[in-house]
Formats: sequence, C-alpha cells, structure tokens
Amino acid sequence: MKNLYLLLLLSLPVQSLADDKLTLILDWFVNPDHGPIIIAREKGYFKDAGLEIEIIPPADPADPPKLVAAGKADIAVSYQPQLHLQVHAGLPLVRVGTLVATPLNCLLVLADGPIKSVADLAGMKVGFSVAGVEEALLGAILKPHGLGMNDVELVNVNWSMSPSLMSKQVDAVIGAFRNFELNQMKIEGVGGRCFYLEEEGLPAYDELIYVANPKGMDKDKIGRFLAATEKATQFIINHPEESWAMFSATAKELQDELNRLAWRDTLPRFALRPAALDAGRYQRMEAFLKDAGLIDKTFTTDKIALDVSAPGHE
Repeated sequence: MKNLYLLLLLSLPVQSLADDKLTLILDWFVNPDHGPIIIAREKGYFKDAGLEIEIIPPADPADPPKLVAAGKADIAVSYQPQLHLQVHAGLPLVRVGTLVATPLNCLLVLADGPIKSVADLAGMKVGFSVAGVEEALLGAILKPHGLGMNDVELVNVNWSMSPSLMSKQVDAVIGAFRNFELNQMKIEGVGGRCFYLEEEGLPAYDELIYVANPKGMDKDKIGRFLAATEKATQFIINHPEESWAMFSATAKELQDELNRLAWRDTLPRFALRPAALDAGRYQRMEAFLKDAGLIDKTFTTDKIALDVSAPGHE
C-alpha cells in the first residue's frame, strides 16, 4: 500500500504537465499557413511538451485577437501590421511568436490587365476584405506614386479575392495572399500578378504571428507551444513530401491542387525560430505607421512584441 502511494505521488507532476491546456484560435479555417501547428499535433510534439492544444477556426476572421484580449482564449494567430494598430487602439495584446516570417499579402491584378504599376490604380476599383488594416496598407503603397485613397474606389469583396478580380468586378485586390490567390488563378487558367508590399514601400514584416494577452498569459505554456511548433517546422523542412501527406490527410478538403501548391509556396516562409524576436522589424513598422499618419506616436518594442524564451518576462 505504501509503495502504491509513493507511485501515485511520483505520477502527479507528469499528470499535471499532461493536463496543461492551451486554446489557440486560428485566423482562418485550417490551411497550409498553419502547417507547423497541425504537424506538431499529428507528430505528438504538443503531447511530448505536456500540452493539450484546442485548435479553433474563427467564426469571424476579425475575432481572434479580440477574444484573446478579452481573456476568452490563450493565443491567436494574427498579423503583425494589424497588431500594431490594435495595440495603439488600446487592446491588451502582444506578439509572443511567429508562424510565417515573411509578408504574404500583396496587391493582386490581372497579368494581362491595364495595371502595370501601382500608379495605374488611379480611377480604378480596388477590392478589400478587412476594413482599416488593408485600407491602411493600400494607402501606404499609393502614397509614393502621388496617389491617395480618394484616387481609387474601394469595394468590399467579402473575402472573394481572386473571383472578384477574375470576373472583373474590381481591377485589383489588396489582402490577397501570394501563396493562395495566385495559385487559385493559375488553376483557373487566369494569369495574375502580385505587387509585393515589401517592394512597394512597406518595411518587411511577419505576416502571421501568435498574439497573447500580456496581463494573463502563461509564459511557460506558450514557450512549450513554440518549442513544439519549432520542432514541427524542422520536420516540415526536412521532410516536405511526408509532412504534406500527413497534413493533407487530416481533412478531405485539404486534398486538392490549390492546397498542394500553397503548401509548396508556404514551406520556405515558415519561421524557423518561432520564439525569436527581431526587435528592429517591429520598430521599423512602428516608424512606418507613424510616418504614414496611421498612429500618433511610436511604442517601444516591448509594448508590441516579446521573446517569451528570454528571461525577464515572467
């Protein structure tokens, strides 16, 4: 009986670790952008880290950061430019990790259409889906060409990016992801061309990041989550075909040509060190947003982003 009691005591720390739960809200339904998260789950890396991860696609793509700010979820997948504007608006959010470490967003036009330069957008219809953020990015890339928001007609295409462009309801769309919309158009036999935001005046930034509420986040759990996704990213890089087979097997809707091509194009963009923070990147974005008149002042990096693996952020 005594030995049984000792065994039970010894098992408590392991059981406690295994019971650690973390709720993650995605930015969209599961797609290749979320490869490291899904592979970490399928390979058992979360379990090895003592985590039980609840992965939730959002009912509304605008909701995840708000839910985290309200304490309704532990972390959310979001976007760096959006984070800056939300923190300046007073939302208690901070970047705790990176999922996709390069911009994906682009201004998409028809390859054989009339728009050969951003300057050609004058008098044209531009589709968007996220009010505020995408409008801000569009305004920023128009400015160097002597254009403003009054020079274009904005049309809310409600997430129908490439279809609205291919049907010529709009002349361009902002917010298209180069790893998806370009491939979707290619599959439909329509040529597309991306104007890359980081080549049109915006500083390079992290497209997809993990955000948490700094007032209530559990640094230890988030650190273990990021370590598991780092391990998954290494597996993806080392075994791209095997990881694609594993990823696509998780849902029938992933098993098509669009997702296969998107997986190929997204793979080199995953953050190899998801916890690592490039402070200069966040300061450059702050300076850019201020120069563009989108924020009144700049915040120090620790107000926007943290490296939870570093000491001092308990």
